[in-house]
Amino acid sequence: MNPANPPRQLQVHRLPMAHPGDLSALAGLLDEGRVRAEDVVAVIGKTEGNGGVNDFTRGYFTQSLMHLLGARLGRAPAELQRELPCVLSGGTEGVLSPHYSVFLRAEAAADAPPGPALAIGRAFSAPTPAADIGRWAQVRAVAGAVRAAMADAGIADPAEVRFVQVKGPCVTAARAAAALAAGQSVASADPNRSMALSRAAGAFGVALALGEMADDPALESALLTRFDLWCGRASVSTGVEVEANEVVLLGHSAQWRGPLRMACEPMADAMDLPAVARALARLGLRAAPQLSADDSARVAAALVKCEPDRRGQVRGARHTMLDDTDINAQRHIRAAVGGLVAGTLGDGRLFVSGGAEHQGPDGGGLFAVIAHAA
Repeated sequence: MNPANPPRQLQVHRLPMAHPGDLSALAGLLDEGRVRAEDVVAVIGKTEGNGGVNDFTRGYFTQSLMHLLGARLGRAPAELQRELPCVLSGGTEGVLSPHYSVFLRAEAAADAPPGPALAIGRAFSAPTPAADIGRWAQVRAVAGAVRAAMADAGIADPAEVRFVQVKGPCVTAARAAAALAAGQSVASADPNRSMALSRAAGAFGVALALGEMADDPALESALLTRFDLWCGRASVSTGVEVEANEVVLLGHSAQWRGPLRMACEPMADAMDLPAVARALARLGLRAAPQLSADDSARVAAALVKCEPDRRGQVRGARHTMLDDTDINAQRHIRAAVGGLVAGTLGDGRLFVSGGAEHQGPDGGGLFAVIAHAA
């Protein structure tokens, strides 16, 4: 190992929150010296908002996080926000518990297990104009950020990438009006459809960067129409609180050390418990049908993407998620799949994000898990 490039190690702390602005658990770790602010490279979490365009709990948490770390680092929160991905999904329906996972990157401890070990990379695209959201320009922007995140992680082979989390912007009414006033068109002025288009473009961008899709602008018409095209390693969220595409990439690298490993499996539908079990088994975790207390303690983080089946059926039986005007379909699916996975892990601290367009099979999604090696 080149002494100029010492091996790195990833740590993950999954922390509770009492409300969307509660960073007390992280503040405690910083005060105790167990975590250094300069080692924090990304945060992924669940807040108790509605998960929609007007879910301001995500921005509240992000603001609180940047103020906390900015004070510890002596940096302006706005400056830090342009470098530190903070990917949040609103909606903790059912047994889902509000929480956030803090990812830290530091020089490996002398006694750290040898690699290949789980590595992390991060990157930001340039700010994405409203006119580019949901179009091939955004696909290319995400792909460029994913490639930069791979380089940041020290991963050269796309096959070693396990999971890519993207947070993309959406077109609000104000952004649409500003674009139109500037003589630009937008893919959709409907904020909700814009969120879906942004998620779709993010998934295509990950697939493009990982060599699963050609760089063909003609495929722009496939966004939200060709659901046979999907990426099994892409998880994409969108929100009004971001202007660029933020990328957090996880995979295995021989340049890294430590006990953490990761597995990811596409879910064929909302009841695909075998896919969850397969991902766990790849890491030596046995769900029979629920993880033992010892195995559950090995899980550092779990991440899920899910989608109400647009065909109105799950395994031949009609569902009503898409027809319910009282409860949004995304809230239905987060509760349903969240309950399934939480029951398997014996833990409700799950990142369960709806809106899985082109992220896993149509009507399904994906399940990813980070765990300590046995």
